[in-house]
Amino acid sequence: MFDRHVQHPRNEDEPELVEKAQRALVAIHLGQDEEALDQVAPTATPQADGADQTLALMLLLFSECSAMVSTLGDGGNAPVKVQVFDEAGEEVSIDQADPPVRTAVRTLLAEVHGNTEAAQEQVEIALANAAPKEVDSLVLQALRWTARLSTECLERGLPVADWIAEALSD
Repeated sequence: MFDRHVQHPRNEDEPELVEKAQRALVAIHLGQDEEALDQVAPTATPQADGADQTLALMLLLFSECSAMVSTLGDGGNAPVKVQVFDEAGEEVSIDQADPPVRTAVRTLLAEVHGNTEAAQEQVEIALANAAPKEVDSLVLQALRWTARLSTECLERGLPVADWIAEALSD
């Protein structure tokens, strides 16, 4: 049987980032989107540092989502389907999705396929070109997926990063 929690090596700058992500995941779990966004708001005043923090947060979340998708897909032996729905609940192609959802899906798919560079490019493009509300939507999407995927993994007794399991434990 799998250990339910996984430790991933992190760099020295990540403890603060992980703590912010944990607080945001708690807020998402409680249905408090605005609080989640407040928790992950960049703390540095220079614009470049804020964008760097948001980029690092997004890459952290999508990396963890990728690991959980792989775990749920039995390490690649079982397919995991990514579906995109419009506001009416109808399934649409990735290209028909709203820009933040499109970016989130493409970022996750790049991570799942081991192309971290392409994932980073997707997020960098969004941060450089998207309106603030679209960036917020992308952040919320990553937080929601992290929460949902971890819940699914934990319910199945599959591994989840310690920091995520800790944030979402009731």
